[in-house]
Formats: sequence, C-alpha cells, structure tokens
Amino acid sequence: MDGIYYYKSGRQYMRDKGLHIAIARYEQLTKKTQSRKLHKKSKYVKTFYSQYTEEGTLQTSIQHKLTANMDGNCCKSLRNAKQFIPLPPPLPHSAATGCPCKCLVTNNSASSGHSRSVSSSTRDLWDHLFDEGYKADVCINTDNGGIVYAHSNILAMASPALRGMLKQAKRHKRWRSISILGVPHDAVRVFIRFLYSSCYEKEEMEEFILQLLVLSHVYVVPHLKRECEEKLELGYLTIDNVVDVFQLALLCDAPRLSLICHRKILKNFKVVSESEGWKAMKQSHPVLEKEVLESVIDEENSKKERMRKINEREIYLQLYDAMEALVHICRDGCKTIGPHDKDFKANQPCKYAACKGLELLVRHFAGCKLRVPGGCVHCKRMWQLLELHSRLCADPDYCRVPLCRNFKQRISKQSKKDEIRWKILVEKILRTRGIGIAPCFRPQ
Repeated sequence: MDGIYYYKSGRQYMRDKGLHIAIARYEQLTKKTQSRKLHKKSKYVKTFYSQYTEEGTLQTSIQHKLTANMDGNCCKSLRNAKQFIPLPPPLPHSAATGCPCKCLVTNNSASSGHSRSVSSSTRDLWDHLFDEGYKADVCINTDNGGIVYAHSNILAMASPALRGMLKQAKRHKRWRSISILGVPHDAVRVFIRFLYSSCYEKEEMEEFILQLLVLSHVYVVPHLKRECEEKLELGYLTIDNVVDVFQLALLCDAPRLSLICHRKILKNFKVVSESEGWKAMKQSHPVLEKEVLESVIDEENSKKERMRKINEREIYLQLYDAMEALVHICRDGCKTIGPHDKDFKANQPCKYAACKGLELLVRHFAGCKLRVPGGCVHCKRMWQLLELHSRLCADPDYCRVPLCRNFKQRISKQSKKDEIRWKILVEKILRTRGIGIAPCFRPQ
C-alpha cells in the first residue's frame, strides 16, 4: 500500500509541476506490445520507482531523468531541423523589366558580376535629379536659345569628350557653360537624361534616333551608340531614311549598320533611287553616289553570274539523268521499249524522269531517214548523247548501249580541241553530281 501511495503521490506531484512528459514515457514503456528493449526499460523504470520511497528522493531522481531526456530530444530535434531547412525563396524580379515605356541600357558585362538591371526607384531618383536640377553647376546651350541644366560630375564620368569640354569651359561663380549645337533642343535633353539614368522614352528614341546616334559618337557614349544601332537594325530602318542612315553610319564608324543599309539599298534600288534622301546624297556626296551605283552594277553582274551557274548546273543534271535513262532503256528496258530479250513492264512506273522524252527520241532516231550527223536536229542530239555515253562508260565491251565501242575507238582519231571540249563536259557532269564515275556505267 505504501508503494502504491507513493506512486500516486509522485504522479500527482509531477502533474502539479508540469512533468507529464515523464509519465507518458513511463506508460509507453510498460506496454506489453513493445519490443524487448522497451520491456527492459520498463523493468528498469519499475525498479527505479520501487527503490525510492521517499517523496523528495523520488521527485529529485525523476527530475534528473526528465532533464536528461529533454536535452536528448532537443538535440535530436535540432539535428532533424537542419536536415529539413527549406530553400530560400527566389530573388524578386527587377521592376525595370516590366517598364512599358522605358528601355534600360547598362554598360556592365555579365563577367564582371554586376547586375544588368537596376530598380525603378533608382532610375526614378536619377531622373528626378536631372529634372529638378538640384545643385546643378553646368549650363548646356542648345539651338534656339535653349538651356539644359546638368551636373559636371555626372557628365564628366559619362563622357570623356564632355569632361574635356568642362575642363576648358570658363567658370562664372559656380556655373560652367558649354554648347551642343546642330541638333534640336529636345534631342540634347534626351541625350543628357540618358547620361543620368540610361533610360529614354520610346517615342523620343523613335523621333531623335539619328541625332542620338550622332551625339553618342561625337561625345563617346558607346552604350547609347549600340542601342541606337540595334534599334535601327531591328525596325527603325525604312526605305525613306535608309540613305541618311547609310551616310551617318559611315561617318559614325558603324560598319555593321552601314553594311545592312547598303544591302537594303541594293535590294530596293529602284524605290530608294526615287526617295528624297537619294536626291540629297546626289547633291551633297556625288562620290558616294558613284560608289553605290558601281556596287549596284557589280551586284547585278554577280546575280547574272549566279543565275548562269545555276542554269548550267541544271543542264548538267539533265544530261546525267539522260545518260542514266539511256542505260536503263538499253540494259533493262522500260514500259514499251528495250532489248528484245527483256519483258516490258508497262504497268510499273519508271523511276527515271528523262525516260519518256528519251524514248521518243530513240524511236525517232530508229525511223528517221536523215540519220546522219548534221542532218536532222533530233538525230544530231541523239548522236551527241551516244558519244557522251561512250565517254562516261567504263566497260564498253559489255555495254548494251548501241555504238558504245565504236565511239570509244573514234576517240583517238578526234582532234585535240574536240577531245578537250568533251573532257571538260564529262568533268563538269561528274562534279555536279559529286561522284567520280556514274554507278550505272561501272562494270557489271
């Protein structure tokens, strides 16, 4: 009874102290369905409770065991937590990529490790600094008396040409004055704004793209120059402005853009030659106009040469097909014509496209009364095909084509000029097909 009393009093005490975890563990260890290891622990716990009958001793020992238990569980939970640490969320996309009316251009490379985009708040801050002109110290004079206020530090860092101009500019109190003339005031303002934030409005770029190309070249702003070239190449280049862009590309050292303009002029020369830009170039740059006209003539000649080579290739391919069809008719036979010891296959389609035309030519050659070289035009063509076959044939002794051996024997009696001409023709035919000898002319 005493043991039961102390057990109950100890249990009540542990509940009062909030130590119900030890009681749950004790009840778990005393279950009969647990493993052998758990049974041993259960016996150990029962012995532990029976040995200590005093309330203070029981409380102290249970607290020590429970503390050790909780420390072990905490260490295990920390180790498990390290295994299930969630991955960090992805970095948010920059707001600059979603800007519909502005285009961001940076001069950072991917290899340098810097980001190729900045946040919209940063860009807005630079735009606000330019618009407000807070503590500006430079006056930029433009056409028609316009003035653009800017900061000398920003201009000097963005453009080495402007840096040199600012060094030579006279200072009046805190102000320095420079001039950018020859382009509209709004174009200068878009240019200076780009030096601050590398941004521009789409409509302004479309309107002043030629002026910005010139300014970026003159004042050495390479990232703006590349942006202007890309915009012109991708959509802003038209028939009306291609001559103007071509001249500016030559002056501004933009070889890729000048090449694209030159190709566009050659491709649409009739339309371009009637434009206002062409007429202006004819008056201001007659030497350039002459060079373009010479390139147009060269392009026409090269185009004719390409067409001539294409036509020659087609003729050589047709001759090769005719040779294959001739061997096919004389060796295997076709639908309605062939050797006397072969069965005709009238219902089967022929795989040689030239077979039908050659069949008509052979029938005409067999029945023509003017079957002499230089007489009938069709017979003359047939004589040429037979001689060409003999030049291509590698086994005239067993060839089924008529007169193949006779033409082989006549080769030694021909003139050197005719021999060279036939040899060149054979080489071109075989080169066109990319072979050394035709398969149908090899020995069987």
